[in-house]
Amino acid sequence: MQLYNTLSAEERAIMIDDAGKQRLTLSFYAYAQIQNPTQFRNDLFLAWNPLAVLGRIYVAHEGINAQLSLPADNFYTFKDTIEVYDFMKGIRLNIAVEHDDHSFLKLTVKVRDKIVADGLVDETFDVTNIGIHLKAKEFNDLLEDPNTIVVDMRNHYESEIGHFTKAIKPDVDTFRESLPIIEEQLAEHKQDKKLLMYCTGGIRCEKASAYFKHKGFENVYQLEGGIIEYTRQVKEQGLESKFIGKNFVFDHRLGERITDDIVSQCHQCGKPCDVHTNCANEGCHLLFIQCEECASAMEGCCSSACVEVIHLPEEEQKAVRRGIKNGNMIFKKGKSDVLTFKNNQDPLAAVPNLTELAETKTARRVATVLKKEIKIKKQYIGKGTHFFPKPSVAQFLIEEGEIKIGDTLLIKGATTGEQQIIIEEMFVNDIDATIATSGDTCTFKLPFRIRLSDKLYKVLD
Repeated sequence: MQLYNTLSAEERAIMIDDAGKQRLTLSFYAYAQIQNPTQFRNDLFLAWNPLAVLGRIYVAHEGINAQLSLPADNFYTFKDTIEVYDFMKGIRLNIAVEHDDHSFLKLTVKVRDKIVADGLVDETFDVTNIGIHLKAKEFNDLLEDPNTIVVDMRNHYESEIGHFTKAIKPDVDTFRESLPIIEEQLAEHKQDKKLLMYCTGGIRCEKASAYFKHKGFENVYQLEGGIIEYTRQVKEQGLESKFIGKNFVFDHRLGERITDDIVSQCHQCGKPCDVHTNCANEGCHLLFIQCEECASAMEGCCSSACVEVIHLPEEEQKAVRRGIKNGNMIFKKGKSDVLTFKNNQDPLAAVPNLTELAETKTARRVATVLKKEIKIKKQYIGKGTHFFPKPSVAQFLIEEGEIKIGDTLLIKGATTGEQQIIIEEMFVNDIDATIATSGDTCTFKLPFRIRLSDKLYKVLD
């Protein structure tokens, strides 16, 4: 009976590409009383492995917390496997805003003491006495209430690349650190203010809202379904997105685009950027923000020392790592001393008087002008539909406009970054051609892989 992965991440990536099926990335959680988490874990693995489900799932006596991906055509069969459990019948599945077939490359189901490391002793308060859930429109309305204090319950490296306007963003590395800090900072407002919280998918706010009510906060609210569900409702209902930038996600993508705003900066050069990466040195693996130019110059590393390490033979690299017990320091998120522009929430703070005007229309117009100056003038053309790894050929659906031989194209995606190429030859609807227009399927060779969520633009003069 197979209860663990038998394929490497590299082997799984090849299988995904060869299968040619679009995958969905989704997340969900549920608090429940699970008597035997180990048996529950094993049953989930046996049910999901044949469906090509991949992801990171935590189960505990208190419930389940899951982030995963699966082939789109297995979605309803997957729903059937979770709805055999009463506590997951009709559960909300947060579908990702952007999809990447390689968001997860292994199925990992782990038994933990808790599904979220909150550091709380649940027996000391009523964990079911939670705050009021708000949908997107209700959340937007409450944001405009002068008696509202909105708090980002995520960590600094998450809120750094995207957040709700006017939000308090605690400078913390973990969820458990934020709880006492927020309680202390807002101690004088337990009765006279409305405490409005949000996180990625809602699970952290579920526990935090009960904790703050226990601590005496009288008016506690939380964003139902978190940023992921908020974005879906905003698009579906045509609402204004009060969330700006990118939503950090805990998979291979490391973020999904919500608005075009760039609210963070490259940790190495300081230019506006919101693309997270992990240092290429396996002995470091630091998570930090790196622009395309710095990624090229530093070979994907966070420091010159790490660049030197990755050029050593593999055995020497292993020898350097051997015996060094860095623990969590290896995975410190964007706060290493080697980073010059680390954790600066406002890349425009150096502009005279802009910070003072941050919440005014004038500041927003200035910010827009500044951002336009660094943007490439481009026209949206279409989206990626497939990548053939062996010949290194990308396929795109042309949705509007046209492209022709000699055009400079920009391919943009959360994992791909921004890549420019000059098109020298292409096939249109499987025929060698010089021009592709709306409705055509176009293929051409690329020196890098694309994802289904990648967008194709034509660079304009």
